[in-house]
Amino acid sequence: MSTHERFTTPFGFHSTASEVIEGVDLTGKRAIVTGATSGIGVETARALASAGADVTLAVRNVEAGNRVAEEIAAKTGNSKVAAAPLQLADRASVTSFTGAWQGPLHILVNNAGIMALPELHRTPEGWELQFATNYLGHFNLALGLHQALAAADGARLVSLTSLGHLFSPVDFDDINFERRPYEEWTAYGQSKTANALLAVGAAKRWADDGVTANAVMPGGIRTGLQRHQEGGMTPETEEAFASFNWKTVEEGAATSVLAAASPLSEGVTGRYLEDCNEAEVKPALAPSATSGVLPYALDADSAAQLWDIATKMLRA
Repeated sequence: MSTHERFTTPFGFHSTASEVIEGVDLTGKRAIVTGATSGIGVETARALASAGADVTLAVRNVEAGNRVAEEIAAKTGNSKVAAAPLQLADRASVTSFTGAWQGPLHILVNNAGIMALPELHRTPEGWELQFATNYLGHFNLALGLHQALAAADGARLVSLTSLGHLFSPVDFDDINFERRPYEEWTAYGQSKTANALLAVGAAKRWADDGVTANAVMPGGIRTGLQRHQEGGMTPETEEAFASFNWKTVEEGAATSVLAAASPLSEGVTGRYLEDCNEAEVKPALAPSATSGVLPYALDADSAAQLWDIATKMLRA
């Protein structure tokens, strides 16, 4: 259990990204948002741009990214919004993206993700695709941009996690499902636990560089992320989806924006945030839980172990 004072704000479950960013001036700040062609990625980028930030949409589909960038620029009056290609599960793509970046980076929002693929998919390296995309690609991206973040003198890293972390800790003995049966929610949960641990690890390792890092649970938002579940749910899952307290996209992006840009979160690091506040650490969570974080998603030893394993995977 954490011993620090819990971080709280005046914002909550129904606060929107626009409300959180109101009055914030990001002129001269540079931001990257991954997965910014749909859902909360678009709204996060829009909010940052509305405050004057220079925003790069790091996306798989550059054509779609360009359209979104034009729409954001038109709505915010900020012309410094552009798209750049990034395939998170492709090491060469990540290397190309980070190698092309010049100058400081003030905000990195690791937002992109895939969810509960029904069948096991692997990268050419043999990595399970959800782990490779949701966590490992973002870890590789952060490593490649580390010097740019350090150069910003007060950069913020935002790592998108999920309540899905309760489905599984990181299985250090079999991350890539080589010896255990593949199960989509276990794989998704493991990747989201890993994302929380990325923030814990970065918060400790990069503190001297002035980088703060926090994990963000945006809440349940009906977006394209659930496309693999539609039509293939059990009756129990269908009931859970129907009764869930869903957020709007504007509400879902609020916590990311708070962590990325709000003066309220300045200096806050290594935390797991939800509903614009720090989540309560709970020893156990029921499958029906809608808030809270399990201790293993914030464990410093696990974060250090994962950092070392991921570094070796990327170097292999």
